[in-house]
Amino acid sequence: MKVIKSISYDQIEIINNIINLHLNDNKIDCDPTYSTGVFYKNDIINEPKYKFDIKPQIKDVKKADCRNLPLKDNSINSIIFDPPFVVSKGPSLKENKKGSNIISSRFSSYESIPLLWKFYADSIKEFYRVLKPNGTLIFKCQDTVSGGKNYFSHNYVINKAIENGFYTKDLFILLAKSRLIGKMKTQQHARKFHSYFIVFKKQTVNIPYDIS
Repeated sequence: MKVIKSISYDQIEIINNIINLHLNDNKIDCDPTYSTGVFYKNDIINEPKYKFDIKPQIKDVKKADCRNLPLKDNSINSIIFDPPFVVSKGPSLKENKKGSNIISSRFSSYESIPLLWKFYADSIKEFYRVLKPNGTLIFKCQDTVSGGKNYFSHNYVINKAIENGFYTKDLFILLAKSRLIGKMKTQQHARKFHSYFIVFKKQTVNIPYDIS
């Protein structure tokens, strides 16, 4: 029997392992931040039934905010969520020239950690609404540094999910061989070469963790 590991350099391998381990119907129902569908440009992960994005880039993706999905309560079995993680502000968000913020110019970003985390919290609340009991949420996130401080977003996401009625079922770490590096004068923290895929299950009653 093949042993499924918690780490990989390949996010498609991680998603496929999550599907095999935790989705009884072997498919993902909804991707509320679909973008260009990078998860599905292969022969491994099937396209979800429900595809949404705040700014659709593909014809069959419907316009919707992941915090207000056009889905009924308790109506789907699974969601995969790959939200923004970049925090940046100032002119670099609008610039596209040498010396501007490379990462922010390529990906969606928020001006502050509180705004980013509020977006995460509101999204988690909405996902709990639309998922069926025991439904699965696959949440991709990455820790970040802002204003010279480390912010461990994966801890916040786990705590907020538990607060909203989810159980933390599993956690996978996606390793990177290289990263885009924005302009910086000095390095104050270890450069993060990993992100997370956290697997949550929707509970209908609160089940406390046994830490004995």
